Amino acid sequence: MTVGKDVSSLFPDVVNCMQTDNLELKKLVYLYLMNYAKSQPDMAIMAVNSFVKCLKDEDPYVRKTAAVCVAKLHDINAQMVEDQGFLDSLRDLIADSNPMVVANAVAALSEISESHPNSNLLDLNPQNINKLLTALNECTEWGQIFILDCLSNYNPKDDREAQSICERVTPRLSHANSAVVLSAVKVLMKFLELLPKDSDYYNMLLKKLAPPLVTLLSGEPEVQYVALRNINLIVQKRPEILKQEIKVFFVKYNDPIYVKLEKLDIMIRLASQANIAQVLAELKEYATEVDVDFVRKAVRAIGRCAIKVEQSAERCVSTLLDLIQTKVNYVVQEAIVVIRDIFRKYPNKYVKILVQLTLLTAIVKLFLKKPSETQELVQQVLSLATQDSDNPDLRDRGYIYWRLLSTDPVTAKEVVLSEKPLISEETDLIEPTLLDELICHIGSLASVYHKPPNAFVEGSHGIHRKHLPIHHGSTDAGDSPVGTTTATNLEQPQVIPSQGDLLGDLLNLDLGPPVNVPQVSSMQMGAVDLLGGGLDS
Repeated sequence: MTVGKDVSSLFPDVVNCMQTDNLELKKLVYLYLMNYAKSQPDMAIMAVNSFVKCLKDEDPYVRKTAAVCVAKLHDINAQMVEDQGFLDSLRDLIADSNPMVVANAVAALSEISESHPNSNLLDLNPQNINKLLTALNECTEWGQIFILDCLSNYNPKDDREAQSICERVTPRLSHANSAVVLSAVKVLMKFLELLPKDSDYYNMLLKKLAPPLVTLLSGEPEVQYVALRNINLIVQKRPEILKQEIKVFFVKYNDPIYVKLEKLDIMIRLASQANIAQVLAELKEYATEVDVDFVRKAVRAIGRCAIKVEQSAERCVSTLLDLIQTKVNYVVQEAIVVIRDIFRKYPNKYVKILVQLTLLTAIVKLFLKKPSETQELVQQVLSLATQDSDNPDLRDRGYIYWRLLSTDPVTAKEVVLSEKPLISEETDLIEPTLLDELICHIGSLASVYHKPPNAFVEGSHGIHRKHLPIHHGSTDAGDSPVGTTTATNLEQPQVIPSQGDLLGDLLNLDLGPPVNVPQVSSMQMGAVDLLGGGLDS
């Protein structure tokens, strides 16, 4: 079987060997059964009676293996497993004296529960939870992950029980296996919702969560990336956990690009008035790197800092002007877009640093508002932009305005003078309900993809959607609602919308009622001559 030969014809004879007392032989039989159970489901049913005995075998190795076999058997014939009472036997194994048997029973029941979200197979109660926590200290690392994942599905009856569980899970944060650490973080993040805000234990737990997350960033790049994707979720939910650790997210020269981009995103989420000087110094340095995508994102990040921390806006604008002076094409392009967004956030504050693109847009706006008085001016400016300018961005925008004005002035007015959305909230934050669900999946692929399991797991439409527990205890008048940042003056994350979301321009002028804009025949003629119908093709 190991070398790939088909020995399924011996299935009945191998099943008979399950009756032996020889442990080594039993191990070989189990390996054989698990290999052929999928391809020979009818024959696998023959082993049912033997499994009934295995689940109560005196040897813990047999019991823990039989627990996993039940999950496999359930995948083949769920009805038979339920009729034979295997699920009850599995539940009994949660009280087993051997921690690995407990872990495998939990793993098997959890997997079966995924396909039966409303069945409550695990029947978690304080007694069972205590048994799981007892087994947690003696399990292998993968057994600990199974148990921690199971604990994360439990909803304590009050904050006292939640604190008790947290106290017993906290030592897992120092485990050498990063998967165990993330599973422990998941449990603690969920139960934080139930703890009284501003209590001593709540604040102590926040402090304990930071070091293990920082330690994960000392691993291989692939492990770092997984950790960073999970940290991104954690920072969106509770930025105060890592508010003092921003330096560990500063980019290293030898970081792979996917790690650099994730670090940059988290760095901006943690930016505050207290650390903005350090952050801006880093970002300015990143803007001189060789990777174009990273440089663009670094320049955009400077704008995000200006939007998020108002006190830093002037320093951010100054930094962007320095970058424009480098005359590196893609740096200048990105800096201009970012400055435009800063103008919209702080209107009339930095008008003195307008660039050519802004002047072009402003003159077109003026023409749309007062066409009879500015027709000659707009023709002259469009002619300069399209014929005399070496800047491709300016030239392209000039052509677009010219064609728009010459073909449909009414539409031009709707486009150019349209109202722009306010820049005040962060548009790349994950929607709160989805964020809560992803927190429940920390340490899994869902937390890396930032998507719920049913978005990428085939046949997972029946998977139960998870959510954070609701605080049952009373809250003091000074307490904030569940799910909000507390016990800190750290600003909530804010960021400018992405470039694709901003179709407007720099100046947010007052919009008047629509007026009829006359067709300009000379401009129309010029547009046709200049563009040669290129935009129609």
